[in-house]
Amino acid sequence: MNHLIAPSVLAADFANLQRDIELINNSEADWFHVDIMDGVFVPNISFGFPVVESIARHATKPLDVHLMITDPDRYLETFKNAGATNITVHYEACTHLHRTIDAIKKMGCTAGVALNPHTPISLLEDIIEDVDLVLVMSVNPGFGGQKFIKHTYQKLHTLKALAAGRNDSLYIEVDGGVNLTNATSLVKAGANVLVAGNFVFSSDNPMKTINSLKELDPFSNLI
Repeated sequence: MNHLIAPSVLAADFANLQRDIELINNSEADWFHVDIMDGVFVPNISFGFPVVESIARHATKPLDVHLMITDPDRYLETFKNAGATNITVHYEACTHLHRTIDAIKKMGCTAGVALNPHTPISLLEDIIEDVDLVLVMSVNPGFGGQKFIKHTYQKLHTLKALAAGRNDSLYIEVDGGVNLTNATSLVKAGANVLVAGNFVFSSDNPMKTINSLKELDPFSNLI
């Protein structure tokens, strides 16, 4: 599949949120990436249901909701009702991950699991066929603007190999420190969804930056 771009609204200007939502609507981006932080699972707090509902009212593209929270099962239905299309929970936050993934699917949402940088891909061995999306964190979750962790490339290779022949339609998403310098290598390594926040919204021309990420051709030099 062609790679997708999911700008992270955590990096948007919240004094001009509707403007930035319209920017993403009019760009070549594919999803809105929405980071939910509770100040417990990660050392930061982002926003809750009212903001997600506000984004959903104006967005014309799917909401890719990433739950960096403890006990996510309590809130799955609420995020679905707030407008989430994709719901991703953290492996590290779920005692019964298969049950959580099944609950997300039964609500009609795309079901994803996220892995922190220190969490090995091998732990997905018994659930790789059941998930729709795996989000590989390339920074430690909680704050934007962090330095990209280079071991991410190897994790993407390992994940792609694990999914091969078992879940070939898997969305392999990477989040943290994504920019035009590493985007091509990330897609070559196996990623097909790129999340970019600060790189997009701190640029002089966010729409052009999104379009540049979307239009890169990682395999143009391959025969």
